[in-house]
Amino acid sequence: MEMRLFDDNISWVSVKDGNPIALDLFNRHYSKYHYKDGRVCSLFVGPGEKTVLLTKDNKALFVWRKFIDKSGQYGVNCSIFRNEKSIFGQNSQLILEAEQIAKLRWPGQRFYTYINPNKIMSKNPGYCFKMAGWVLCGLTKKRKLLIFEK
Repeated sequence: MEMRLFDDNISWVSVKDGNPIALDLFNRHYSKYHYKDGRVCSLFVGPGEKTVLLTKDNKALFVWRKFIDKSGQYGVNCSIFRNEKSIFGQNSQLILEAEQIAKLRWPGQRFYTYINPNKIMSKNPGYCFKMAGWVLCGLTKKRKLLIFEK
C-alpha cells in the first residue's frame, strides 16, 4: 500500500482505508461493529471524505472523516483513535499532530468526536482530547455518547 509521509517530524503516515495494519487496530477498537451474519469487511471507515493515519511504528490509528452526520453535528469527525503504546508520544501529542494534518485537508473546519464513557477504562473519559485542547460540548440523545469539539 502506498504511504505518504507528511514530514520527518510527524509521527503519522497516511494509508488507505482497508490497510491491513490499520484494519487490525480498528478491529480492537470499541466502536467496531460486529455484523450478526458474521460478515467481515475490509474497508472500515465508511462513506465520505477520509484520512486514515498510522503512526510510523504501526501502534496507533487515527481516522478523520467528513460526512453528513444525521445527528446534526458538522465539521470533520475523529471517528477512530486507538493507541496501543506507540513510541511517538502521549495521546494528546498524537491528537495535535493529527489535527495539523486535518487542517491541511480541511482548513477552517470544526473537529468533533464521540466518546462512549462506558466502553473505555479511563475514569476521565476524553482526557487525552481535553489535554489537546478539545472541550466537551454535548451528549448524544440515544446512546449518551460524549461529544467533544475543537
